[in-house]
Amino acid sequence: MTISDTHRLEGDGVIYKESPNHGGAFSADLPDTIIIHYTAGASAESAVKTLCDPRMKVSAHLVIGRDGAITQLVPFDTVAWHAGKSSYKGRVGFNKYAIGIEVDNAGRLTKSGDEYVAWFGRAYPEKEVVEAVHRVDSPSIGLNRPNESEPSYWHRYTEKQIALVQEVCVELMDAYEISSILGHEEIAPQRKTDPGPAFPLDTLRERVLYRDRADEGPEKSPPVRHPGMVTASRLNIRSGPMRSAAPIAPPLSQGTMVEIVQESNGWLEVQVQTRGWVKKEYIKT
Repeated sequence: MTISDTHRLEGDGVIYKESPNHGGAFSADLPDTIIIHYTAGASAESAVKTLCDPRMKVSAHLVIGRDGAITQLVPFDTVAWHAGKSSYKGRVGFNKYAIGIEVDNAGRLTKSGDEYVAWFGRAYPEKEVVEAVHRVDSPSIGLNRPNESEPSYWHRYTEKQIALVQEVCVELMDAYEISSILGHEEIAPQRKTDPGPAFPLDTLRERVLYRDRADEGPEKSPPVRHPGMVTASRLNIRSGPMRSAAPIAPPLSQGTMVEIVQESNGWLEVQVQTRGWVKKEYIKT
């Protein structure tokens, strides 16, 4: 996958369909931010249709389908209309700073019997659902707002989508002066909840923005991490996979969303705001 001189993504599974909804060219030294969204719709195709409708006055640079198909709607050197009313660290109106990536995902779901239903009426099976507390604070990037207190249900992203978002972000960082990756929920916390707790946003930042810290070279993609939720009221996170290992952070509270890195003898190494080991029996996947 590469980015051409015409600021288009090129590679297998990538198509281009230009949206009429866009502004002019980014200012000098921009874009420097990537914003991750979920579509909150029934399909990638319906999202593309909406984002190309001139009556809607919305767009994004990319839409990534659940099967890995990518549609580009706006060149990367051109302002798209995806952020809306937004602010973060003194900046206002992130359309003029950021590339927008929409990931096909229904978002928050409501349980109805044995099914989980999106706002538009489609039901999803349990295997496509993550139960998690929506974390709207993120000390790692300087936000400080209270969490939601109860877990809710969220549409699960596919492994293909998560891997492709990472690959695209690496290409964008190499082609442009990208220094930040944010969720829509972080620049518009009173209005938006995307990409939500089912998306490994902290891991994406770690792997893309700080990938020179990793043991893997830039040509080697690390395995996709899986989400899980703490079921115990308080769960110690330890330095190693054993009860004698010292706790390395305050206990995790019930409903906390974690990203599972690896498993060893009944223990899971997880990534939260720190990385450590917890008992597998207290994590729901």
